[in-house]
Amino acid sequence: MTTEQRNREKVQAFFAALNQADSAAIVDAYAEDGRCVTTGNTLISGSYGKEQIAQYAAGILQVFPQGIRFTILGMTAEGERVAVEAESEGMHVSGRLYSNQYHFLFRFREGKVVEFKEYMDTERVTDILCGGQRRPAG
Repeated sequence: MTTEQRNREKVQAFFAALNQADSAAIVDAYAEDGRCVTTGNTLISGSYGKEQIAQYAAGILQVFPQGIRFTILGMTAEGERVAVEAESEGMHVSGRLYSNQYHFLFRFREGKVVEFKEYMDTERVTDILCGGQRRPAG
């Protein structure tokens, strides 16, 4: 099996864990020094280490009690990097349907995620996940 094939399988397993609300499998996918980077300037944007990822994964399960479903639309792998186009849909605790489109970039080392970058429509994040709240200007 090539590095690219292995990493593509790891990405598919990662999204399966998200879809099954398996926070332990999500956290286990990361290397000890792994990072999740959520782009933009939303209340949830930032760079998070493995301990914070564990808290974040549990928090997502709370705001999507019926789960959130990710669908992979396309995937490209080169060496230790896998780029993914995806979309999501889930009923937020507010009663509003949340859906978004994404580009995810995974970077692996020895089969573990060392960096996971998430690019998405930040306005949808602000409107639903952040209840319309924005970071203060400046």
